Amino acid sequence: MPDGRNIPLQRVGIKNIRYPITVLDKARGHQQTVANINMYVNLPHHFKGTHMSRFVEVLNEHRGEINIKTFSRILVDMKGRLEAQEAHLEVDFPYFIEKAAPVTGSLGLIEYGCGLHGTLTDSLDMVLVARVPVTTVCPCSKEISSHGAHNQRGEVRVWLRFKGFIWLEDVITEVERSASSDVFSVLKRPDEKYVTERAYENPMFVEDVVRAVCERLSAMPQVTWFHVEAENFESIHNHSAYASTTWCADDIT
Repeated sequence: MPDGRNIPLQRVGIKNIRYPITVLDKARGHQQTVANINMYVNLPHHFKGTHMSRFVEVLNEHRGEINIKTFSRILVDMKGRLEAQEAHLEVDFPYFIEKAAPVTGSLGLIEYGCGLHGTLTDSLDMVLVARVPVTTVCPCSKEISSHGAHNQRGEVRVWLRFKGFIWLEDVITEVERSASSDVFSVLKRPDEKYVTERAYENPMFVEDVVRAVCERLSAMPQVTWFHVEAENFESIHNHSAYASTTWCADDIT
């Protein structure tokens, strides 16, 4: 139906639909997971509403192939089926990587919060999202204390644009290498000793973590832009410590 109020809407659609998807897994080929999905299109001023059921129809047609390689196809279908000039798709999901403990090799799964966010207008803009748990040891605490130093878990969050193709696992690995230590789900005593001592010998503020991530990600040839933030869930304060920055390959002179 037409609408006479002359007010266009930037985004209309469906939000927070839980949906089973298949994503690419570097070690095993594919991984089954469950995503939280938002789907929107723009609505010109002369349309009263959009066709909500068509979003789910498009999703059903692509449910076995939602990944970096096929993401643009879904946006093309959304834009065409809903007769829109813009299509937006946000797919966030838990992603699991099997990690071996550093000394004993004991295996366990670590969950990472990952996502693909994209907008299609005349061109495609796609952003890879990764939320990576890490461990940090405070350099100040280590410097002023006669015994030990306070440490805490933190989270590094990355939003990243790239050219060609990039593996989630490669981004996560570079982030983990940028902290005092990465985290593990299974640690025997020799592993715990190793991780504790390694982190103690590599103390880092959140500022250090963000700068280290920036150095590593900017060295990846596929990466064209990213925003990174680190948050330490402080163990001796009732607040978090935070730092962030944005990097773009076009800004390099």
